[in-house]
Amino acid sequence: MIKALKELWQYRELVYNLVLRDLKVRYKNSILGVLWSWLNPLLMMLVFTFVFNVMQRSPMRDFHIFVLSGLLPWNYFSAAVMGGLFTITGNSHLIKKVYFPREILPIATVLSGLVNFLISLPVLFLLAWISGVPLSAWVLLLPLPILVQTCFTIGIVLFLSTLEVFYRDTHMVMDVAILAWFFLTPIWYSVQQVTDSATLLGLQFSPRRLLFWLNPMASIINTYQDLVYYGRLTTWDFLARTAVTALLILVAGYAFFLHFRGRFGEEL
Repeated sequence: MIKALKELWQYRELVYNLVLRDLKVRYKNSILGVLWSWLNPLLMMLVFTFVFNVMQRSPMRDFHIFVLSGLLPWNYFSAAVMGGLFTITGNSHLIKKVYFPREILPIATVLSGLVNFLISLPVLFLLAWISGVPLSAWVLLLPLPILVQTCFTIGIVLFLSTLEVFYRDTHMVMDVAILAWFFLTPIWYSVQQVTDSATLLGLQFSPRRLLFWLNPMASIINTYQDLVYYGRLTTWDFLARTAVTALLILVAGYAFFLHFRGRFGEEL
């Protein structure tokens, strides 16, 4: 893996060019262009606000800021995962003809999603200012959850893009899984609203605890909302556990990718 990382560093300019290409393709011949990176989450935020704040009268103040602070990082994650699935199978012509570290393709897709996410962040800050929601100094720590989320996302994409090579119905399973994942992540509802005790088939368990144990994105989204909406620092041990989980998934995903990448050519 260390050898692969050194080789990946030597091809860093190719990663940069692929990220640039993805961004150009995304906005090419688009009337709205970069503006869509702002409009898309705003429109989704309006829908959630209308349903859960107007129709159901959510008790949360400035509910739209709460939703947007979770929706933006989720959009980054879901778009990177679903787009990264096809980075190997969709570039079979390159893989068969030119040598380069294959992991560059999924990594570049995630990084282009990261750039798009960073472009959309000013909308959150502007809307908070217009709404009179004060942003605390803890917002300056946003690079921490962004880094943790990027590591986690790259690990997931490396794993799934490898599976897609050998099992072409992986993307169909993920279509359903990503939707379920969305509902199991506290984006439009607070973690405090999740019950701490429940019984299923005679077994008692804590849904709130399981939410954090089995869904790293729940912890990541919760960190964003703490820093932006609540204006407080997520406890360091909580953030450290999330970072360690993301790092382990990154290492495991990369090891899985490296183990099978030698067979990509014959499978494609």
